[in-house]
Amino acid sequence: MQRYKAAFKMVNILIQWMLTGMLTVVHPFFMSVIDINHNAKDASIEISVRVFSDDLEKTLEKYSKQQLDILSPKDKPVIEKQLLAYMTEHLKLNVNGKPVRFTLVGYEQQMESTWCYFEIEKQPVVNQVAVDCSFLYDYETNQVNIVHVKSKGVQKTHKLDYPRRDISFSF
Repeated sequence: MQRYKAAFKMVNILIQWMLTGMLTVVHPFFMSVIDINHNAKDASIEISVRVFSDDLEKTLEKYSKQQLDILSPKDKPVIEKQLLAYMTEHLKLNVNGKPVRFTLVGYEQQMESTWCYFEIEKQPVVNQVAVDCSFLYDYETNQVNIVHVKSKGVQKTHKLDYPRRDISFSF
């Protein structure tokens, strides 16, 4: 069992390094990474989403029918409102069989990517997470969403290729 954990960690590190390397090059592919982490100490679920900034900006413009500038926002609250509305529609979670809603904590730029942070409060125990993710599917049919879910010290990962959007994790 320990051997599999070590191998999984190495694969996870390799994927993260590859993604970071790919983010520094103009990308001919469309990918996001979604980390869903249960924080037992705070009884919350922390969600971070990493996506190419230009893909996110174009998607939010199409979704909101507004001209937006994520890199140099004139009105950051407008972007945050559009981001939360879009994510609420395109990333739906059920925790322990019950639908949950998240709040936006914020977002930040890192090289050519944007990190978006969300939180779900009052989640003392997480045994099961069902994910319905169509993030950026309305922008690009080649979109790939890599979903990492961590609870009870165990991380599980799944890749969602368009049009697949549903996956469930049990801990």
